[in-house]
Amino acid sequence: MKMGDSDPASYGIGATVAIGFVLWVVFHRWSQRNSKGPKTWPLIGAAIEQMMNYETMHDWLVGYLTQLRTVTVPMPFTTFTYTADPANVEHILKTNFSNYPKGKAYYSYMEVLLGDGIFNADGEVWRTQRKTASFEFASKNLRDFSTKVFREYAVKLSEILYLASQDKQNIDMQELLMRMTLDSIGKVGFGVEIGTLSPDLPENKFASAFDAANIIVTLRFIDPFWKVKRLLRVGSEALLSRSIKIVDSFTYDVIRKRKAEIQRAYEKLGDKDKGREDILSRFIKLEKLYAELVEFEKDAEKKKNSSPCEQSNEETFQARVLRFAGLLDYDSLMKLSYLHACITETLRLYPAVPQDPKGILENDVLPDGTLLKAGGMVTYVPYSMGRMEYIWGEDAPKFKPERWLNDGVFQAASPFKFTAFQAGPRICLGKDSAYLQMKMALAILCRFYTFSLVPGHPVRYRMMTILSMADGLKITVSRR
Repeated sequence: MKMGDSDPASYGIGATVAIGFVLWVVFHRWSQRNSKGPKTWPLIGAAIEQMMNYETMHDWLVGYLTQLRTVTVPMPFTTFTYTADPANVEHILKTNFSNYPKGKAYYSYMEVLLGDGIFNADGEVWRTQRKTASFEFASKNLRDFSTKVFREYAVKLSEILYLASQDKQNIDMQELLMRMTLDSIGKVGFGVEIGTLSPDLPENKFASAFDAANIIVTLRFIDPFWKVKRLLRVGSEALLSRSIKIVDSFTYDVIRKRKAEIQRAYEKLGDKDKGREDILSRFIKLEKLYAELVEFEKDAEKKKNSSPCEQSNEETFQARVLRFAGLLDYDSLMKLSYLHACITETLRLYPAVPQDPKGILENDVLPDGTLLKAGGMVTYVPYSMGRMEYIWGEDAPKFKPERWLNDGVFQAASPFKFTAFQAGPRICLGKDSAYLQMKMALAILCRFYTFSLVPGHPVRYRMMTILSMADGLKITVSRR
């Protein structure tokens, strides 16, 4: 055979393989002609469709789960099963809880951000942390201290809004609420003043780095090459590494400062330092809402034999805010049923954690008959569940606080139906604290301000483990 000649047999083998592969793909696709779930391809599963819809994945899942309640999405190295069926959720989170840990895959994705903390741990590590945290969150001292701190920072936020209303400037409400939360948790959890919620709004490198890290670890769930990028320190994994350094530096600096404070207090007072109550130390239908707040204020002021917070020449706006804030304690906030309903309805439609994946230890069958294989992941989807008519009725997509009230009294729903705080053994320990902070802030803000979305401002989410707005929330604020 001369140089450059090709063996006819090799052509034949190559053609046969190519034709066989094409026929395999065609048959694979043809077999899915009646399938209602995502269309898959050999080897890569539904990766193409999922990647194409990644930026709007929550709504992509709503489309499938509205029809199917549970949908299976094969991927190159695993299989994701998503469900919005309350019976399935109860099975996963309670009935067969031990079969659905966070799992090795989830741990590998999130370890760089969450470490071995309670949100990422399983087994004995999780149980130990859960027991300690349960004791702390049940403490009346912590509850009272949290109420005081949340009131303090809600008033600080009000002061910033007051200045914005004077200057008629646009503000990013999402950023302000994030700063309020960061400072509040810093005070309650670590006993330190972080100081991001001040009128000059100082640069907050921690928040930017944390957001960047959150986005990247979320992408890991569908990026089959993330380990290669991490090894080579390129692309998104290089940015993740830089972001984590900033997050760690900030966090450990806070811890070092607090430990130093504790040591100084111990050296000075021995074990008599009982004054610090933080955790680390001890290890919208707004016009209706406004009416409830005004009525509450009148009743509270009557009991104090003083007049409600009406505008007067003798009292400044800020003084009125402070006087109203002074009426808000844990017990009074718990009595504001419409306020509670507004927050709960918001969380129904916009849960802080829109998806919650679990590992699968052993093969199992969900109540609706869905087969689950060991080694895969199953995810219940709070974002989708809040929009399911078979759970909430035909008005499921509507914001309707009244759905939570019976004769004006708040009525809770099953945690396997309203899943914003998870359910079963891993139900969120910070639920009451979260409600307390939201109520405190919302009561003060809605009593004294009105808000308008900046015309043309885009409202869309970004893909993170927590639900966050991609462009912030740009609004204008006016005093009542």
